[in-house]
Amino acid sequence: MSKECGESVRGKAFGELEDLRAGRWDSAEGGWWAVVVLAALPSLGAGGETPEAPSESWMQLWFFRFLVNAAGYASFMVPGYLMVQYFRRKNYLETGRGLCFPLVKTCVFGNEPKASDEVPLASRTEPAETTPTWQALKLLFCAAGLQVSYLTWGVLQERVMTRSYGATATSPGERFTDSQFLVLMNRVLALIVAGLYCILCKQPRHGAPMYRYSFASLSNVLSSWCQYEALKFVSFPTQVLAKASKVIPVMLMGRLVSRRSYEHWEYLTAGLISIGVSMFLLSSGPEPRSSPATMLSGLILLAGYIAFDSFTSNWQDALFACKMSSVQMMFGVNLFSCLFTMGSLLEQGALLEGTRFMGRHSEFAAHALLLSVCSACGQLFIFYTIGQFGAAMFTIIMTLRQAFAILLSCLLYGHTITVVGGLGVAVVFAALLLRVYARGRLKQRVKKAVPVESPVQKV
Repeated sequence: MSKECGESVRGKAFGELEDLRAGRWDSAEGGWWAVVVLAALPSLGAGGETPEAPSESWMQLWFFRFLVNAAGYASFMVPGYLMVQYFRRKNYLETGRGLCFPLVKTCVFGNEPKASDEVPLASRTEPAETTPTWQALKLLFCAAGLQVSYLTWGVLQERVMTRSYGATATSPGERFTDSQFLVLMNRVLALIVAGLYCILCKQPRHGAPMYRYSFASLSNVLSSWCQYEALKFVSFPTQVLAKASKVIPVMLMGRLVSRRSYEHWEYLTAGLISIGVSMFLLSSGPEPRSSPATMLSGLILLAGYIAFDSFTSNWQDALFACKMSSVQMMFGVNLFSCLFTMGSLLEQGALLEGTRFMGRHSEFAAHALLLSVCSACGQLFIFYTIGQFGAAMFTIIMTLRQAFAILLSCLLYGHTITVVGGLGVAVVFAALLLRVYARGRLKQRVKKAVPVESPVQKV
């Protein structure tokens, strides 16, 4: 029965799409439906070509898996929200007692920071005995660590999501398709690293309610899932350019969430980034075995990644008002990320399948482990670089890393970029560097006008 329904849906979609191509689309009703079908069923618009990531059944469609994952996260978020509201209504902070009181207080109400318990957050320190040579060596160390961590992470990300494992002369092998399992592996290792760092190094007294991390964690998990899933439909250079353009939705989210205002040069650079990305997307030819439908699916997923990631950064920025360190933020967000992803995988029965895939393909296990190590080490390099040299230098290093990532991906996986597309890439990175320069000049003018102690840089 389900197979017949699926065939009828496909037949109806084909008919409507043929009418649309032939100019026989007489009514505006149903136009949106064809677009959704094209995005969710990439094989419909393939024109007889095999899409990059063929789906075995409707249960394997990215939109359906997104809904299933979201339902799994909601099974934790909704009861948790109801419990938080219950404890607040009952004024549990004043009336609660028993063994669970410290746990409930930490998760729901938080702890008021005391002046005697506060530890200064990591800021840039330049000891008097530090020589220019030593500073240059530290900068080289930070740049090398960031480049190696994230370039390796990008190469492995594309390898895991776009290539088969176990291929032989007689067998095409099989691909790993569960992006959520990879998100879980990354978060588990990052949680362990952050936990060990918090234990070994003294941290500020934690005052934020733990449940507030769950919002940033949920958006972070969804953005990572969209990032991995998009590689099934678009090339890695396209994904990198989309990441570079996320300053635009970050600014929009900043106005909506944090009520921020921006300078004219920030809008100018955002416009240049939009132009550069448009030049790249419109001029670059389609990837082999791709179709307009698969490109549409990839762009929708990239838009989801940018939107969720923009919310994550703005929500984390608001959380830093609670005087926490970057590593504490890393621990709290990854703690809830592990809870959400592991719970969702268990509900779907996919955790065991991902483990079995690792058992069948030792190469995949090594790639997934190295992917997690690079992600966790990269986060630590981020904190150290910002603490030692500030956000401007860090942004320059990461901008160069994105350019190197595109070049490396083209060399290793054979992506092609036209002259106009290359010019668009140059416009994007020039706008990013101009943004860093303008922000640095603005900070220098502020310091000269108001000679006060500079605030702590947040991550």
